[in-house]
Amino acid sequence: METREENIISSEYSEIMQQNYIDYAMSVIVSRALPDVRDGLKPVQRRTLYDMSELGIRHDRPYRKCARIVGDTMGKYHPHGDTSIYDALVVMAQGFKKEMPLVDGHGNFGSIEGDGAAAMRYTEARLEKVTEDAFLSDLDKNTVDFMPNFDENEKEPQVLPVRIPNFLINGSEGIAVGMATNTPPHNLVEVIEAEKAYIKNHDITTEQLMEYMPGPDFPTGGIVINKDELLSIYETGTGKIKIRGKVVVEPAKNGKKNLIITEIPYTMIGAGISKFMQDVAALVETRKTSDITDISNQSDKEGIRIVIELKRDADAENIKNLLFKKTKLEDTFGVNMLAVSNGRPETMGLRQIFAAHTAFLYEINTRKYTAMLEKERERREIQEGLIKAVDCIDTIIAILRGSKKREQAMKCLVNGDTTNITFKTKTVEKDAAALRFTEKQANAILDMRLVKLIGLEIDALNKEHDETVKKIAKYEEILSNANAMNKVIIKDLDHFQKEYGVERRTQIENAKQAVFEEKPVEEMDVMFLMDRFGYAKTIDMSAYERNKEAADAENRYCIKVKNTGRICIFTSDGDVHNVKISDVPLTRFRDKGVPIDNISNFKSLNEKYILVDAMENILKEKLLFVTANAMTKVVDGAEFDVIKKTVAATKLADDDEVIEIWPVSEEKRQIMLQTTEGFFIRFAIDEIPEKKKNAIGVRAMKLEGSDKVEAVYFMNFADEGTFNYAGKEFSLTRVKTSHRDGKGTKIR
Repeated sequence: METREENIISSEYSEIMQQNYIDYAMSVIVSRALPDVRDGLKPVQRRTLYDMSELGIRHDRPYRKCARIVGDTMGKYHPHGDTSIYDALVVMAQGFKKEMPLVDGHGNFGSIEGDGAAAMRYTEARLEKVTEDAFLSDLDKNTVDFMPNFDENEKEPQVLPVRIPNFLINGSEGIAVGMATNTPPHNLVEVIEAEKAYIKNHDITTEQLMEYMPGPDFPTGGIVINKDELLSIYETGTGKIKIRGKVVVEPAKNGKKNLIITEIPYTMIGAGISKFMQDVAALVETRKTSDITDISNQSDKEGIRIVIELKRDADAENIKNLLFKKTKLEDTFGVNMLAVSNGRPETMGLRQIFAAHTAFLYEINTRKYTAMLEKERERREIQEGLIKAVDCIDTIIAILRGSKKREQAMKCLVNGDTTNITFKTKTVEKDAAALRFTEKQANAILDMRLVKLIGLEIDALNKEHDETVKKIAKYEEILSNANAMNKVIIKDLDHFQKEYGVERRTQIENAKQAVFEEKPVEEMDVMFLMDRFGYAKTIDMSAYERNKEAADAENRYCIKVKNTGRICIFTSDGDVHNVKISDVPLTRFRDKGVPIDNISNFKSLNEKYILVDAMENILKEKLLFVTANAMTKVVDGAEFDVIKKTVAATKLADDDEVIEIWPVSEEKRQIMLQTTEGFFIRFAIDEIPEKKKNAIGVRAMKLEGSDKVEAVYFMNFADEGTFNYAGKEFSLTRVKTSHRDGKGTKIR
């Protein structure tokens, strides 16, 4: 029995994982997420457009179901699921996302307000005319290389021969592994003007290019407000573009004014509009402004129209600045012009992008005119053969009559071989032996119909030959002369500029920073209410007085506070949370309020409220802290007057928590601690030292094992009250006054 030798390769696991992950990352970067700088398309977009071209779904033909397009693309070129293909198809048809839609969609393809497209079985699509003209028209002229598809049953183009700088015109967005691209769209007319300028002068600067293409042109319009920063962005390929929506002031009834938003920032496409309306409503609820009375979205097919109704005496400009400052009506578009160039991802500035696309234009035009030149040369060869054949047609007819097979006639026409061919006269045979046609010419002669011998047909043949000769001279000039090639490319760009150019939609300017002047709030007393579920609100003092009994019964905390003040929430985790009263909604008595979690940093599920009081009260007091590990201290309330929303109120050990926080008063001068094991200790509060808030404190009681403090009592020296323990009632005198840091008394 033969034994097999095993070839076991020992390798470090981390090295294999690292290499495999790098391979995966590069695959995602180059083959999925990033566009190619030459055609500005991601692989899924390129494959979808090519498949539509192959299916013949042209702009002048009927629409086809998107499910048919998606299925064909997935089956032939892109085996990564139908969702990615349909999503790419939908985006290429959305005029509010693309400066120049590449697909003509029919049906529900979503809306600018975030509505999704209908299912692919309901929608239809076909190519736009510009896509056929600028992206796909030269595929048959050997302009680009083709490669096998995933199963090597089909061929697909490595890149489309796009004759306009689509990467800049339509922009792109995509997230790869460890990198992302985000290129804004630009105006077709301006981009082509800039590319023509680059073709004429390769040494042109970015600043000079921006004279033709001053900045992005978003399909949603809006205003770019940081014009001076654009030069740096286009030189480096990265930066932040600040954009605003367009707002106009319209007069309304009764002398009021309305703010009308007619254009939105590009970043607000989708759910951003509804989020913007919620943000405006929140400004009113949180009393940032009281001048807005209503907001409504009246947008339709004609365009964006969001109406904000103002009070009669409202300052419209001030409210406009508030919207810019506090909502997404002014937003930032993060630019990162990252694309695949020469097979690798690269962040490129404006000059680099034009250099890459111009080089691509030279390449595809060189290949195009080389293919056309070869075709015209073949045509000239055949035409010259036919013209020559007309002059010796009698000899050719004699050859055909005397030949028994096509091969014999071919040999005679090409080589003058008259073997086995019968001629009537030696003169004709001599003429036949002198013939020297090429194989292509001989085949054309043998395939020629007799009708070609009519005089008019011969004249037409001569004219065709003259045209062919002119074309050959023209193509040779283009291929051999750089200036001639430049003229052809520029003429091509002029055609697209004239045919598909649109007016700029986005304004570019240097705008002042939005400054909102808040009206001074009239200071007044309000009542802060928080129920046992953590819902908080404020009500007028008059409303509280009318409902005092119900308010006290239904709420855990009822605190009188200034509307300009703050509420301090001390928790068992040793934190203190500051909540501005201006952030708490002022409501009617029966309104629910908002969860305190929503307006503070109070997030831990295990945190418990220990003390809730107004900051103005805390500032006047000294607070006594007691923890489960029997650590105590007194802290001046002024320590907690900080700007931060949340600070540590005390330092705690890992297994400790705050049990009680009590304002030190003249009435209660003694403290008694009770533990889970039934130990009690009673001593004077004066024995507890005053410390800073970040101190851990001093020990109030010696605990044994896992014993913890579970209750705290405050009393006077002469207090003869009672307390409950283990279901029994005991007199306070049962626990004698001792000193801090003792073991305490066990009660059974």
